[in-house]
Amino acid sequence: MGVWDLVLVGLVLLLGLCGVLVPGVPGSWLVWAAVMWWALKDPQPVAWWVLVGATVALFLSQVVRWALPPRRLRPNWASRRMTVYAGVGSFLGFFLIPVLGSIPGFMAGVYLEARLRLGRHGEARVALRTAMRAGGSSVLTELFTCQLIAGAWLGAVIWG
Repeated sequence: MGVWDLVLVGLVLLLGLCGVLVPGVPGSWLVWAAVMWWALKDPQPVAWWVLVGATVALFLSQVVRWALPPRRLRPNWASRRMTVYAGVGSFLGFFLIPVLGSIPGFMAGVYLEARLRLGRHGEARVALRTAMRAGGSSVLTELFTCQLIAGAWLGAVIWG
């Protein structure tokens, strides 16, 4: 597979990761489609294993999302600003504390936005809890899974 094809796959993966944070955009499907396109264009065993792993991970992600308690699930659980803070926090956490840092990074982003908006620790903590119960945990589950898949793809491209 050529360099430009890998760049296009990477851009589609990035679009899918950003699409997870935007309501109505099928971000996880874009991530899976990018990995499938890569596996079909570069038929090596590692590519197929990444595709199988991505499929299983996305399936398990959907099972976990459906198993989460349906508390006031609303598509408008957060403002655009909170979504940006949560996404940036998740991406920074994913790289600063490898892989598992995505979860506290997401929550820290939500907390930071609420703290800047509301000004007090107690109110920001309540806003974080409300956002996570109102759909943030579902978004975090999907985003974390897509980050794992993108990381596996990147690792397979670099070392494979």
